[in-house]
Amino acid sequence: MPTTQSTRFTFTRRQSASNKTPRQINRNLVFNLVRTRQPLSRADLARVSGLQRSTVSLIVEDLIKERWILEGSTGRPPRGRRPTFLELNHQRVVIALDIHPSQTTVAVTDLGGKIVAQNVVELPEDPKKAIQPIIAAIRKLMAAHSDKSFDGIGISLPGRADPLRDEPIFAPNLKWPISSIKSRIQKATGLRVEMDNVANACALSEVWFGDSDGLHDLVVVNVSEGIGTGIFANGQVLRGANGMAGEFGHVQMEMNGPRCGCGGRGCWETVSSNRAGLRYYEEMSGASAPPTFAALVKMAQSHDVHAVKALEKMSLFLGRGLRMIANALAPSEIVVVGDITAAWYLFGPIVEAELKQNALSKAPRLRPAFEGNTARLRSAVALVMNGSLV
Repeated sequence: MPTTQSTRFTFTRRQSASNKTPRQINRNLVFNLVRTRQPLSRADLARVSGLQRSTVSLIVEDLIKERWILEGSTGRPPRGRRPTFLELNHQRVVIALDIHPSQTTVAVTDLGGKIVAQNVVELPEDPKKAIQPIIAAIRKLMAAHSDKSFDGIGISLPGRADPLRDEPIFAPNLKWPISSIKSRIQKATGLRVEMDNVANACALSEVWFGDSDGLHDLVVVNVSEGIGTGIFANGQVLRGANGMAGEFGHVQMEMNGPRCGCGGRGCWETVSSNRAGLRYYEEMSGASAPPTFAALVKMAQSHDVHAVKALEKMSLFLGRGLRMIANALAPSEIVVVGDITAAWYLFGPIVEAELKQNALSKAPRLRPAFEGNTARLRSAVALVMNGSLV
């Protein structure tokens, strides 16, 4: 069924609806149960959700009609009618874009968050030519998977985007212009495009994919070239005036610290981002840093002394910033996304110890998202399925 005729899902709490809450909540509940527990029968759905069988049947028929879910195999019970199991329609997919200053990952992702295919696009030095290779990579993937039905394109952006306009409003680490990227990609592909800050998108993804229960407040901290935070509270992403809520990465941590892309000095991201880790390595070793932060992490895992010390220093500052978030917002959970999580067994204890140092109240649960860039890519599904983020 064409995307324009499909009912969009919205992010809601996971309890079933009372008589006064929208029917959409029950619909989302059923869809997410199928997604997380497939294959699942209608009887199992009624039992797990607590909804009436008649309600489940009506919702399931709607979801099948709109091709969100499909009927699959049948069970073999010892007696009684053979149940028909339900599963996601894996022919429906989303194009995911994870944008970084020097490269962009373009992927095809199914509704369950599984990466079907992905390519890394190295961006040209001329910033005016950055968007065209991204569009070419999208078209190439769409052609290679022409048997799929594309629901839209989700863009995870290292900066703050205005949901009402086709432009970023704060992206200090991006050196190439991305104004009109949304409209240019929509025009080139004919698909609906949703764009948001990567940390906001990952916060939605935590709820969409069931890693968080959706009932408690959480903060997602994306550790990359900079530091981004997404805040999910009271059942929605908090945006603040002009969409600028959550810019903890630009709170000053050191009075005379390194110059930040925002124009300030000693911001949290200058002392705890991937760039900070690479800088610490150069300062401690006297040698050039490895080409990527992922390479630095692998060096630490191989017990390179300077790599270990550099990431230990980065982790100290990361934990101190998380303590600032915990004291300011008191979330139930903080989720860390980024390459640092690949070596969380080495550096996670340092981060957590700093988080708990002189805590004003019980420290939130601290959880790494171990999927690496998959967490950012699958957040595109959350953006597209959530529809308008205004």
